[in-house]
Amino acid sequence: MRTMNETGVERSVGRQGELLLEVRDLRTYFHTFKGVVRAVDGVSFDVRRGEVLAVVGESGGGKSVTGFSVIRLIDDPGRIEGGQILFCGRDLMTLSESEMNRLRGSEIAMIFQDPMTSLNPVYTVGQQLEECFRLHTRMGRAERRRACVEQLRAVGIPNPEARLNNYPHQFSGGMRQRVVIAIALAADPKLIIADEPTTALDVTIQAQILRLMVRLVREQGRSLILVTHDLAVVAESADRVNVMYCGKIVESGDTRAIIDRSAHPYTDGLIRSIPSLEVDRRRLDTIPGIVPNMFELPEGCYFAPRCPRARDLCRVREPEPVEIAPGHAVSCHFPLEKSSSQREEVR
Repeated sequence: MRTMNETGVERSVGRQGELLLEVRDLRTYFHTFKGVVRAVDGVSFDVRRGEVLAVVGESGGGKSVTGFSVIRLIDDPGRIEGGQILFCGRDLMTLSESEMNRLRGSEIAMIFQDPMTSLNPVYTVGQQLEECFRLHTRMGRAERRRACVEQLRAVGIPNPEARLNNYPHQFSGGMRQRVVIAIALAADPKLIIADEPTTALDVTIQAQILRLMVRLVREQGRSLILVTHDLAVVAESADRVNVMYCGKIVESGDTRAIIDRSAHPYTDGLIRSIPSLEVDRRRLDTIPGIVPNMFELPEGCYFAPRCPRARDLCRVREPEPVEIAPGHAVSCHFPLEKSSSQREEVR
């Protein structure tokens, strides 16, 4: 069923918890003069209405490329080689570029990583925010102006009427990111992809921005894919988690299951590396070694060269995802078995 919202944009009406996005066997490769980089290699996941899905892992794991692939913003030498991206039942891989342009912003919005470069320095904040309403709604000029004021007010920018006439350089980093969020939410999209939205901000502002973003998503019934490397953020805000390593999802499940009963040694290593005020440790645990060269990935399990539990099988055969509990899957030949009480000692 479809209806029109107050801004004049045609919307799909659905119940909270329904499948919104289905990604199946997504493969995005970069063809370079040195060889092929399989940045996203056979990734599958779902996002439901009203859900916050976190995608975590070290740099180079394919998190951001996954987000950009969903909205089909992959430039040369990258190409989406295969897979399905089903959004509200439509396969986005079959849409033309003009159809995707209509969908971007109105149905799926993106919050980019660096608020310092996400805004055009030669246009006012009001002009950039109004452009979204002009492209995706049927509002008149006066209506667009009022809507811009309300959007800035919703994301916590004081004196929004006057700030519409300011340029990006007149805002702090945190305020710029609030403007970027306002632009992303302007046309009432059903899905928001946030690519490490607090990377360039200090810790205090990070917490404010994340709380704001998650609150707006939950209050307005949207869905959010949160790309981040910060598991502390994930524990506080996400419903489910995908852990990525070298272009593959190595573990996925409910947030509490991932934090309390992680089964993959890589996920366990990420959690153990988080500082804790409750546990007195002189040194943080670290994951030995480095992420392998994407041009020369090892045979078998990609994490085997760094894994303390690796055996001969791990070095010759790639593990397949196995569901170890309802909704909790892991790709590991020898998964960990930890109780919640043992995990509590780690946190």
